[in-house]
Amino acid sequence: MSRILVALSLMLGSLLCGVGPAAGQDDTESESPGLSGVLANDDGTPVEGATIEIREIDGDFAAEVITAADGSWSVELPARGATYEAELLLDTLPEGISLSEDGNALALPRISQPGQQRTVNFLLGGALAGGTSTADQIAQSLVNGLKFGLIIGMSSIGLSLIFGTTGLINFAHGELVTFGAALAWWLNTQTIEATLILATVIAVIGGAALGGAVELGLMRPLRKRQLGAFQFVVVTIGCSLIGRQLIQIWIGEGNESYRQYAIQEPWDLGLFDITPRDASIIGVSLVALIAVATVLQLTRVGKAMRAVSDNADLAASSGIDVNRVILSVWVSGAALAALGGVLFGLSEVVEFDMGFRFLLLIFAAVVLGGLGTAYGAMAGGVLIGLVTEVSTVWIRSDLKFVWALLALILVLLVRPQGILGSKERVG
Repeated sequence: MSRILVALSLMLGSLLCGVGPAAGQDDTESESPGLSGVLANDDGTPVEGATIEIREIDGDFAAEVITAADGSWSVELPARGATYEAELLLDTLPEGISLSEDGNALALPRISQPGQQRTVNFLLGGALAGGTSTADQIAQSLVNGLKFGLIIGMSSIGLSLIFGTTGLINFAHGELVTFGAALAWWLNTQTIEATLILATVIAVIGGAALGGAVELGLMRPLRKRQLGAFQFVVVTIGCSLIGRQLIQIWIGEGNESYRQYAIQEPWDLGLFDITPRDASIIGVSLVALIAVATVLQLTRVGKAMRAVSDNADLAASSGIDVNRVILSVWVSGAALAALGGVLFGLSEVVEFDMGFRFLLLIFAAVVLGGLGTAYGAMAGGVLIGLVTEVSTVWIRSDLKFVWALLALILVLLVRPQGILGSKERVG
């Protein structure tokens, strides 16, 4: 299993190595701390002339800055540790531009080290005057949906395999996603200021270790005590609440961003635009999913996982160490969830409850693809991502998750076992 994690980490590094930091960002410390960012709409077009106000909480510092032609802005702060409010004045945005449904006009960055530079990003939606054709919008939505769906699919695999091998519905799986994003952010911005690639590798390993600790320290002892399915659900809900509060204490309540790869100049590929960051997210996700499929099909541990998922008693009678397989599932599933969290945080922002809000889509992907199957989680995640993003071409973006869940219901009406699930006899 350690070889699998190392291989995934190396592939992540090789794919992200070609992605440079966002233009105009300085990842080194200067004498005076400061805040900076690049304001751009959802297709990467810079937004000029918007006003951002900076105010020190429990202090007297205040400043106002207007975004430049390339959307960039920066403010030099007093040389002391403090928490600030960075507010985007929405009435100064150009016509047709507004906050996205996941956006927030107020950020709370904290300066905790001398000379620390923090990046603040505001998520915008809409297009500038002139618009785009429906074909271009569909093509762009397909690319965005593929990226989003691959992240969902990768994060869903562990949840699906854990259910397949143990019958456990893990409501704390979202906190494994958040843990990966939070640990990478903490290493990248707050402590050793590691590069995002190194921080991601450590976050994946940390997620794997956390998954193993949960199995060995909590789930396995509870299984030995023969807890019922309902009691296990209550335990995972409790773990979710505790984990979310601990992460909130750890990273705070603000919208956080990594130091590198925040805003980049998109590549114009005709029907759609894509930034090097988003291309890397898609590439890393594809490589991770292909690696998972290869492990499941060709390795001994992968075949054992599938055997235990099909019939744990039969697998045990054939000589398979079921407890060891379940531990492998927890370790690998948590590592994939942590990687999904880092990529989701890179695509959006890092928040203490991001995994909790993401959990509904993870459940939808698992159910849609077929409970207990890794391939079903992959397929379900991609389908949910595509439906979610493509629907925004014709309907309001704040309703896109409704259409994704509607697609789930329609598929289950036709195929109750899910896309790749197998029929089971009841009674």
